[in-house]
Amino acid sequence: MIILGIESSCDETAVAIVNSERKILSNQIYSQIKEHKEFGGVVPEVAARSHIECLPYLFQKSLQESSLTYSDLDGIAVTAGPGLIGGVMVGVIFAKTVASILKKPFIAVNHLEGHALTVRLTDKIEFPYLLLLASGGHCQFLLVEGINQYKQISTTVDDAAGEAFDKVAKMLNLDYPGGPAIEKLALKGNPKAFQFPKPLCEANRYDLSFSGLKTAVRQLIEKNDIEHIKNDICASFQDTVAEIFLYKINQAIEIINRDSPKKVNSFVIAGGVAANKYIREKISEFLINHGYNFIAPPIHLCTDNAAMIAWAGLELFTDWPYQ
Repeated sequence: MIILGIESSCDETAVAIVNSERKILSNQIYSQIKEHKEFGGVVPEVAARSHIECLPYLFQKSLQESSLTYSDLDGIAVTAGPGLIGGVMVGVIFAKTVASILKKPFIAVNHLEGHALTVRLTDKIEFPYLLLLASGGHCQFLLVEGINQYKQISTTVDDAAGEAFDKVAKMLNLDYPGGPAIEKLALKGNPKAFQFPKPLCEANRYDLSFSGLKTAVRQLIEKNDIEHIKNDICASFQDTVAEIFLYKINQAIEIINRDSPKKVNSFVIAGGVAANKYIREKISEFLINHGYNFIAPPIHLCTDNAAMIAWAGLELFTDWPYQ
């Protein structure tokens, strides 16, 4: 089975093709960094217009790279939300048009489910598994029991982790996108230079919060000449996010061990924040020491891409009667 996927929910325009043998036949991505850099963040209308311009080209390029024809495709999958409504609409309309013309099944995919199932494209992991989904717009712990079978354990009550990275980077006048910029400077800094607060890291408080951490960083910046301490701020902020995750992972494991009827041995991190090497390594070390199997998608599949949408579409297509 071969599925073509389309992703346009934020500032990446992407088209990919995967098959049921877990092979990525093509993975085309156009990142709009240069379009949004001058604004310091994503401008929805600019993003939508760029998707309109890029999708037809990436669609044809993906077919050419995979040496496939229209008739080889078994379905068209697309992100149908959540995301920036303009970009989502562009992708859905394009996918529906292609599916209608080619008389192929149209498969609507939840963007978060795309992230949640990416690890099943790259690793032969079985259900159930515990998932930390951390991105620019979402941050939550989920028990993944099967296709379209998710139990939310906890979620952020304010900012997502990726959003906090972007906002702190903007406070420090770093390049957009903020996550990679902070990670780069953090390599030169001391992760214990500043003791930032870890909101909601206390017994019986299972949700996450990053607003207080962001505020603490802003207050430090306002009181100091930051040019000589930028590296330490980045390193300390990044380390604090990692420590919050470790505390919440431990809580999530306790909840699963108490409430889940099935034994859960695998832990997965997905989403854009999972591309942060420091956070990946901290979580990996913690989980391995606690006897868990830790799995994370390759870094290039953590940020938004269409391969994850194509794969989720394939899983949904196999599981549900679309035809």
